[in-house]
Amino acid sequence: MIRTEDAQAIAAGRFSDPFAVLGLHEIDGKLSVRCYHPDADRAEVLDAKTGRRIMALEGHPDTPGLFHGIAARRRKPFAYRLRFGAGDEVWEAQDPYRFGPVLGEIDEYLIGEGAHQQLWKVLGAHLVTHEGSEGTHFAVWAPNASRVSVVGAFNNWDGRRNVMRRRGQTGVWELFLPDVGEGAVYKYELLDGAGGLLPLKADPVGFGSEHPPQTASVVRELDRHDWLDADWMAKRQSRHRPDAPVSIYEVHLGSWRRVPEDGNRPLSYQEHAEQLVGYAKDMGFTHIELMPVSEFPFDGSWGYQPVGLFAPTIRHGTPEEFQAFVDACHGADMGLILDWVPGHFPTDQHGLGQFDGTALYEHADPREGFHQDWSTLIYNYGRREVANYLTANALYWMQEHHVDGLRVDAVASMLYRDYSREAGQWVPNEHGGRENLEAIAFMQQMNTLTYGADAGIMTIAEESTAFPGVSAPVDAGGLGFGFKWNMGWMNDTLSYISEDPINRKYHHSKLTFGLLYAFSENFILPISHDEVVHGKGSLLDKMPGDGATKFANLRAYLGFMWGHPGKKLLFMGCEFAQGREWNHDSSLDWHLLDHPDHKGIQTLVRDLNKVYRDMPALYQRDAQPGGFEWVEEHAADESIIAWVRHGEDGVPPALIVTNFTPVERSDRRIGVPRAGHWVEKLNTDAEQYGGGNRGNMGGVNSDEIAASGRAHSLNLTLPPLSTLIFELQPE
Repeated sequence: MIRTEDAQAIAAGRFSDPFAVLGLHEIDGKLSVRCYHPDADRAEVLDAKTGRRIMALEGHPDTPGLFHGIAARRRKPFAYRLRFGAGDEVWEAQDPYRFGPVLGEIDEYLIGEGAHQQLWKVLGAHLVTHEGSEGTHFAVWAPNASRVSVVGAFNNWDGRRNVMRRRGQTGVWELFLPDVGEGAVYKYELLDGAGGLLPLKADPVGFGSEHPPQTASVVRELDRHDWLDADWMAKRQSRHRPDAPVSIYEVHLGSWRRVPEDGNRPLSYQEHAEQLVGYAKDMGFTHIELMPVSEFPFDGSWGYQPVGLFAPTIRHGTPEEFQAFVDACHGADMGLILDWVPGHFPTDQHGLGQFDGTALYEHADPREGFHQDWSTLIYNYGRREVANYLTANALYWMQEHHVDGLRVDAVASMLYRDYSREAGQWVPNEHGGRENLEAIAFMQQMNTLTYGADAGIMTIAEESTAFPGVSAPVDAGGLGFGFKWNMGWMNDTLSYISEDPINRKYHHSKLTFGLLYAFSENFILPISHDEVVHGKGSLLDKMPGDGATKFANLRAYLGFMWGHPGKKLLFMGCEFAQGREWNHDSSLDWHLLDHPDHKGIQTLVRDLNKVYRDMPALYQRDAQPGGFEWVEEHAADESIIAWVRHGEDGVPPALIVTNFTPVERSDRRIGVPRAGHWVEKLNTDAEQYGGGNRGNMGGVNSDEIAASGRAHSLNLTLPPLSTLIFELQPE
């Protein structure tokens, strides 16, 4: 017989150790089977192999649905099934409590140490064959819960029926559910330490989710896709070095292109694989960067408030279809970067907040654990299990989905404890300072582990302060990122280009100041989504003047950007001068390409990418002072700026000249470091870009006439509002 107090606890859903009572047990030398099904009024035990009836079970006298019996003729443990009945209805099921644990001792040890680098392989929901039966193994970390259950349609969302097994001191709960397969919808039901029922929780390591606004996790298989990108994976390290050309197309999958004839829906991963990948390839970009695709509940967050860090959003398809999209990028010889958000997470009830009734993933103190800017929670990076959760997630995207890089969002908010806080609203570190030492250690560990696992990947920091060594190696005291967004360059140059040309001479330093620190990090020049939302207008809107003048300013600015030291990033729509501010709920205005001016900008960006890739001087020494040489730094009154880019030995140098006034400068002498014929590789005033086709007839021979402090010079025509890129013709 089952003790009355245990029976009552099972029926009330408050029994935390079901394996101690339910399942197959030896009692006084006899084998006993016990099971619980609150919807049944009778139960039988069947032989799992033959299906023959072994015995009928007796109902517990005080607890409906609880059954027990002795297998009088059995001497050894045996595999069995259960047959239940309720009135005229009869059904069969396997008993999850007849199965042993799935997690091994090594997994337990590594989880407890916060050192399981493949955490996703043991936590979450995995399709497995266990002790001869197919089903799903569920495992979740909830150390302060008094009971955890898996609930779903398979058990009528009843938390009493599939209570999990607690694994030692790790805080992990696990359960193998036979016959639960791909596509099963589930959540976890938890009781806190005092026995209070918590809101149902999605799986922190779930690989799939329901379509929003539904919030449950979905069992998904990760190994269905047959990868075809071995060649890319073998060579990608050479594509991610500081001396490689990197030109990134930033994309929001929900609004890049929509299907108006089908309810204005966004494209699927498969459609993006065909349309987006082909387009980005044709435009000459080397990489696509996706705004966050980890599952998120609210469309308006653009993915920056994720709940399912391990689940590619179902908005565009399944994990297998996402993997096919990644494969398509690699097949087109392009890399894929994901925006990654380890800086904060939303307070949605089904998410990580107060997961087991305590501040498990977040800090308990809101001065450390709550972001005032975004009304989100902050991870407790000092807790080893939380740091392990995040570093394993970074490795997961790279190993399971072959993602080439992660752009880490809001790094500045992680680095400083007083970020966006007034005095008294933040807690100093152990030394009394403002630096978040735990977050710094986490980022160093994440970069060490990801680059250690595969040197071919790249990590990128969105970091807006002067924190030193963001892209310096960890063993040299840096954070270990591969690259850093140059937010200072972006702010200064956009402020400059927004000025009326007549006033630009007073702001000339905004063009030159960035070169004082341009080689302190491995920089990416970002014109991202953040610059074309929240009332900031489109990139075209930032240009002064009207009509053709706006387009000329934009062409000159893009040419200036592509000639400047630093890798390139351009948000979707900017490559054809989207006229209105970006709206995540609607498609880009592709119809604008019917207009010559917009088509001209698109053609210019395509050609800039080609010239950039074809001229090693424009990228090989991006992060080296010796790769840059000023020619005209102080021509503020003319708003002219000119410099030379140098590549490795034997690479022809490049000369970039920009005229940021609407005045043509004829017979303008620009000094050059070497005599010879300088080929005009690109002129933003060319007719095919929408310009006036003024220039230098394809190239200029140098004269032995001193200018710009050099013995040789070029006599140039500088079209109004233009950028020219020259390359010294090899002898």
